[in-house]
Amino acid sequence: MTLFYVALVILVVVVMAVYVSWRAGRLDRLHHRTDGARTALDLALVRRSSGAYELASSGLLDPATSLLLEDAVRRTKENGSQRAVFDRELAESDLTRALRAAFTQPEFRQSLKDNDGAEELVIAVEAAARQVFLARKFYNDIVARTLEARRRPLVRVFRLAGHAAQPVFFEMDDVLTDE
Repeated sequence: MTLFYVALVILVVVVMAVYVSWRAGRLDRLHHRTDGARTALDLALVRRSSGAYELASSGLLDPATSLLLEDAVRRTKENGSQRAVFDRELAESDLTRALRAAFTQPEFRQSLKDNDGAEELVIAVEAAARQVFLARKFYNDIVARTLEARRRPLVRVFRLAGHAAQPVFFEMDDVLTDE
């Protein structure tokens, strides 16, 4: 009978070890996905910023709007990923508001028809802005899943997150139209 209990204890320990190992691997994969999603978000933000700068320097906008847009682009570059997340969120939100102001100007769409390549440029900037929206949404979803996994008691007790930094949400205004 003792052999049965010893085998049962060994089986329980092995099952628990496998489960803890699986949890640690899942958490590690979530952290890698978070890093990848953050890189995709950074890339989308840079693409949008580049398109916005090209639009600002194209001559399609009035001088005041061009300066507003160029200033917003400059601030996003200054507040890159090495700065505090909050500063970058504000700078990216300011760029969104500047793009919204440019796109909602009276007769802006009419002026595009008169210039060759202007409509393609605006379409590219709008596509980059949509990409930012999707990348941010995807990133925040993965951050939520990672944080949920990190809150589990097993993860906290066994410190399965290790020294990985806790991911943070990226909140910004990313809607180009006033709906």
